[in-house]
Amino acid sequence: MKQKKDWVTYQHDDVESQNHNHQNRELLFYRHVAEGNLEAIQENIANHEFLNSNGIGRLSRDLVQSFKYHFVISVALITRLCVDNGMEMEKAYRLSDFYIQQLDDIDTLEELEAVHDKMVLDYTNKMIVLHRSANLSRPMTECLNYIYSHLKERITVKDLAAYTSNSASYISRLFKEELGTSTSDYIRTAKLEASKNLLRYSDYSLVEIANYFSFTSQSHFCQLFQKETGLTPKKYREKYYGTHWKGTARDIMDITPSPENED
Repeated sequence: MKQKKDWVTYQHDDVESQNHNHQNRELLFYRHVAEGNLEAIQENIANHEFLNSNGIGRLSRDLVQSFKYHFVISVALITRLCVDNGMEMEKAYRLSDFYIQQLDDIDTLEELEAVHDKMVLDYTNKMIVLHRSANLSRPMTECLNYIYSHLKERITVKDLAAYTSNSASYISRLFKEELGTSTSDYIRTAKLEASKNLLRYSDYSLVEIANYFSFTSQSHFCQLFQKETGLTPKKYREKYYGTHWKGTARDIMDITPSPENED
């Protein structure tokens, strides 16, 4: 009987906690993760949406604990959606367990947000790789996995051939047949796409970004970037630079740049 009385009291005394977002807003975010929509996820993180308390229920009198509960709910729903969209079930749930266990050592909202951002980026990037490899041959899938794991290095078709135990000519032909582009063009585009993240969400200089992705020089990077996007890296940053990324650039691309200044 006491439980019923407590619920009745809660309904009338804690009205604000009942003003929840429409479920479509949350489902859209989870769908973006499952679809590998990196741009939408980056925007969500840049706007600090996880810590936006408007429209979410208060699940604990302790604010940090309340957001921890929301974190667990989020990772559970993301995990299920990613599994429904092709992620291996055991891999998805192990990833969920890994991030939930990190909550034990968190005492502040800032730390919690950083782990949340890493979590959603991790799932999103894994879904990107999964979608890319869905209709590709095994050697091509292996090539793409290698490329996205070694973007900061200089990658050649010989590296891909050695990694997949195939000839360089076979790998070159495979890229043309399955992706409609050359190996070098694909690698260059992948590096340039990744560099956009750092231009938009970090303060690292052009020379730091160019060095990180192993372009021969800053001028070479700028030339290729402008050819690809129609904008110089500087103009691109001026046009698209958003709210500072919470944390460091390591959270974006595991970058450890040298302290050099942009020209």
